[in-house]
Amino acid sequence: MRFRAILNKDGGTLRSLDLDDFSQRAEALFAEEGHALECRVIGGDAVEAALAEASTAEAVDVMLAGGGDGTISAAAAAAYASGKPLAVLPAGTMNLFARALGMPLDLDAALVAIARGRIENIDIATANGRPFVHQYGVGIHARLVRIRNGMSYRDRVGKMLASLRAILATAIDPPRFEVELVGPEGAKTHVVSGIAVSNNPLGDGPIPVAARLDSGLLGVYLAAGTSSRELVALALDVFTGRWRDNALVSEAEVPEVVLRFPKRKRGNHAVVDGELIPLEPSVTLKLHAQAMAVVRPAEDAA
Repeated sequence: MRFRAILNKDGGTLRSLDLDDFSQRAEALFAEEGHALECRVIGGDAVEAALAEASTAEAVDVMLAGGGDGTISAAAAAAYASGKPLAVLPAGTMNLFARALGMPLDLDAALVAIARGRIENIDIATANGRPFVHQYGVGIHARLVRIRNGMSYRDRVGKMLASLRAILATAIDPPRFEVELVGPEGAKTHVVSGIAVSNNPLGDGPIPVAARLDSGLLGVYLAAGTSSRELVALALDVFTGRWRDNALVSEAEVPEVVLRFPKRKRGNHAVVDGELIPLEPSVTLKLHAQAMAVVRPAEDAA
């Protein structure tokens, strides 16, 4: 098969690599496996255009995206729109979608897994038509990302420390807002500190990723209005994989849900796959079953 790799030189761990050497090794590896790989090293501001071009190019059978979760989310949106299969190179901080795919997190091992992988169809979700592969969130997560984005960090460890500082800053004054959920059983209003909707229900464990990617269902998670102490305790439960046992958390699994924010203020944000976007007064979230083609790692390479 003919692969084109779009490598975001400004994103994730790729910033610290010799990308010319990496590209040469990757192209040689794919050739050994009987494929053709063309690597394009792209600056962050041009990545989306490069992904869009690769997703529709007749000379490309599979698009390979390398970068952080924002790059991978943009690549997934392009792949979903065009029908082009997507391969994911986990070069970010959390690599949430790559983890859900079962992709090795070591870059060299991931290249082998992709070259020897298989194409499968998986689910993808949309929020008012905007595709996402991991999560849509409002409240706690959006505030955390906004605070973290105002901090300076240079590498993965720095970003993780910035996230910890952002959690502590959020805990000082937890968000609290009203949301109306409209689902299969009708409408119900809740007062919460956070709401998250995931592409497939989340599994157990310290890193919240989907247990599978073909259930045909969204995971909907609410965190009831919390005090600072309760929010810190919830954060600890998330980090230790015990969040499902926290009394503040409720969850549901549905193919579609509408969120309405009757008291939304101007300037409020949501977060989609780690990227802040303006919060709309009404958001329709849908699960599109097996609507995107991806490369899953071969069992001997994972």
